Amino acid sequence: MLDRDFVLNNRKSIEYICTVKNTKVDLDRLYAVIEERRVKINQVNSLREERNRLTQEISMKKKQGEAVEPLLIKSREVSDSIKITEEELRANEDEEQQLLQWIPNITAEENPKGKDAVFKEVKEWGDKQKKNKNYYDICLEKGYVDFKRGAKIAASHFPLYVGKGAYLERILINFMIDVHRIKHGYEEVFPPFMVNRKSLFSTGQLPKMEDDMYKVPLDEVFMIPTAEVPVTNIMADEIIAENQLPVKYVAYSSCFRREAGSYGKDTKGLKRLHQFNKVELVKYSRDEESYIEHEKLLEDAESILRFLNLAYRVILLPDNDTSFASAKTYDIEVWAPASQEYLEVSSVSNFLDFQSRRANIRYRTKDGKNRFIHTLNGSGLATPRTVIAIMEQYQTEDGDFEFPPVLDDYINNGINAIKKL
Repeated sequence: MLDRDFVLNNRKSIEYICTVKNTKVDLDRLYAVIEERRVKINQVNSLREERNRLTQEISMKKKQGEAVEPLLIKSREVSDSIKITEEELRANEDEEQQLLQWIPNITAEENPKGKDAVFKEVKEWGDKQKKNKNYYDICLEKGYVDFKRGAKIAASHFPLYVGKGAYLERILINFMIDVHRIKHGYEEVFPPFMVNRKSLFSTGQLPKMEDDMYKVPLDEVFMIPTAEVPVTNIMADEIIAENQLPVKYVAYSSCFRREAGSYGKDTKGLKRLHQFNKVELVKYSRDEESYIEHEKLLEDAESILRFLNLAYRVILLPDNDTSFASAKTYDIEVWAPASQEYLEVSSVSNFLDFQSRRANIRYRTKDGKNRFIHTLNGSGLATPRTVIAIMEQYQTEDGDFEFPPVLDDYINNGINAIKKL
């Protein structure tokens, strides 16, 4: 949520960001409501001052033995007017909040700008090799992912990992969590996979993305689209001491998204799924340090691909492709050497105070002031496309694949392997 005063004083910026992020909101009505609120607040304050004046006058006249009935009648009339105006103000504020919740976050100055802008490549790492066998053929021939039985059990885009495929998925998740926990200093949490409406509103998925999520209407809960939602909300409505910052969490979760396959391509295999696994990194930061923490978060996420020796690139998203709540987002894309394409495995975002205003997460400064924290998150990493890259990069002549050496070392030596990295 953006600050009301910022919205009021930056209409051109608000109009621009609503356009490029494709968010429809009645801005004329919003600005009218903001002005109406100002008028109502002034009216209430004036009426309260009048009531206080009457109260003092009534008290004085009583002491002097004078008649006060006309003043009492006037005071009751003013009190009734205050009640009516306060009710109008509450209705006005409710409407204002309903409109403000549709305003997306303003993006950073360095983002590529405009409705037709494209991403900027920031860096490239590793050797972009070419391999012969596509991961999908490896999965089918070796039986490592059973797409048909997954669809039989649930629906399409719900894969069933089997044997070595299931083992790779599990080891990869454990490896990533341990790297971030031991090497990068994140605290591990294991969050609920269902959240309430308030949590999704806090992180910005609601109200805009409701149709893309799985919902349990009876209980008014949603399956999480990412662990970002429960983990960001861990300290909702709380105040953190400044010396505790930055707070760094790492969490594994399954993620559930209804939009898989809606793009008209990549509808088979592991590229677009309704359920997939992901290791998520979430940070709470001081406001003045969030862009520094953003770069560190990016480095932490990148390190996984470096340890796995998988080629990748980092791109800075244009503002038209930056999410509703984000101010700045890097995507990390791994190279799939048989598919011959880059595949997104992480989005690393800085939300500034957009989410913390919604979730009411603040920190207390050393001089006793309460300020909204800045929230950040990034995948560290999502597994399906990482698995694709591993299977293709480490494929063998007999049509199978090997585990990357760092995973073999981790399997054999456990935590000690992480400490040596």
